[in-house]
Amino acid sequence: MWVQVAERIRADVTAAMKAGDRDRVTALRLVLSELQKEAKEGGGDELAVLRRERKRRRESEAAYREAGREDLAAGEASEADAIEAYLPAELSDSELDGLVATAIAETGATSQRDMGRVIKHVMAAAGGRADGRKVSTKVKEVLGTTAT
Repeated sequence: MWVQVAERIRADVTAAMKAGDRDRVTALRLVLSELQKEAKEGGGDELAVLRRERKRRRESEAAYREAGREDLAAGEASEADAIEAYLPAELSDSELDGLVATAIAETGATSQRDMGRVIKHVMAAAGGRADGRKVSTKVKEVLGTTAT
């Protein structure tokens, strides 16, 4: 799968260069570099690399907006959007609710002390289509209401 994502990004870099879209070329080259670095290190998942890079851009965007630098924030947002195109669609709230309910039932979780096991189960079942923070919040909500 590394090769598929990397090849797709390489092809998109070429297309962006032909179209004269410098910002997109820059963003995609950075992502491609990170993917190649991770592959050399024998590292894990290309989706994790893409998510990490998207998260970095979103955090930078928020920091720039807070500092009143809309021009730089727009650039970071554009890069994050370019990266997002290579990620699978996120689970809907109802799909995530179903996974959380299944994970709680299968792990026998009864309180927030069991959150780790439930989150691990949900993340594995989601197959990279769920944000960890969102899963954590959802599990905390459900376990918080079942414990009372």
